[in-house]
Amino acid sequence: MKANGITIDDTFAEAFGMSATGVIVTADSPKWARQATVTMSGFGTSVIGCGVEVGIDRELAPYETPDGRPGVRVLLFGFSPDALLPQLKNRVGQCVLTSPGSACYAGVESKTRIALGTGPRFFGDGYQTAKLLGKKKYWRVPVMDGEFVIEETTGVVTEAVGGGNVILLGTDRAGLLEATEMAVAAIGKVPDVITPFPGGIVRSGSKVGAKYDGMIASTNDAFCPTLRGAVKSELAPDTVSVLEIVIDGLTSQAVANAMKTAIDTIIKEGLDKGVTRISAGNYGGKLGQHHYHLRELLP
Repeated sequence: MKANGITIDDTFAEAFGMSATGVIVTADSPKWARQATVTMSGFGTSVIGCGVEVGIDRELAPYETPDGRPGVRVLLFGFSPDALLPQLKNRVGQCVLTSPGSACYAGVESKTRIALGTGPRFFGDGYQTAKLLGKKKYWRVPVMDGEFVIEETTGVVTEAVGGGNVILLGTDRAGLLEATEMAVAAIGKVPDVITPFPGGIVRSGSKVGAKYDGMIASTNDAFCPTLRGAVKSELAPDTVSVLEIVIDGLTSQAVANAMKTAIDTIIKEGLDKGVTRISAGNYGGKLGQHHYHLRELLP
């Protein structure tokens, strides 16, 4: 069908069940809370090569954080709680503990818990102290600008979803990028989701497998404009660029909400920027447990 002049494919996004956890990082200013979490989110685009998918969920006002300071919530997605644990330890230890004025608290509430402060507390070299407030345990680790406060554990959920997606096609490369940026910004207002790729956008959509040994994924040649004459292409003659937004969420409904938000934004704003078509990536329904049909997400 078409909506506001943009073609909507009758297809679906195929996503996978994942485990997820999160942290709230606070600091003396919004600038430093965001700096710590941007650093923590680095090299966290895909479990294919990064071990975990990481991104900022949202910024938090002082009244929303455990210590009354500005904060940012980060979500991490992996194939299992065990896979999340070393990534959480390393990223908090290397990127949050080191950041001026930072503190780190549980960002997901769940009966199932994984260690958060167990690793970084040992940086205190025996001078760290524990504090119990209610039922929650915190560690105070001495550092050169004062002390680093970190909660003992954070929650983990096993019904999270990774790999929800929207593929956008256009006749103007710059315009398509601008429209996709607008869609990512709109998704940023949806709770409990992240878009883990750079700036929320991936230009290297992939297919399963490759002609080379050791490669588990390779370029999505059917959507590559420069390969239009060499492969069975999915592209119209005037399509010059294709971009994808990949979405992870704590729940399936959160992913659906984010996809719907992206589609709504593109339908309203995309035509003037050269967007001609909205599609999604799947594996024929054979791999992912979660299917998001575009027709069911239309306004």
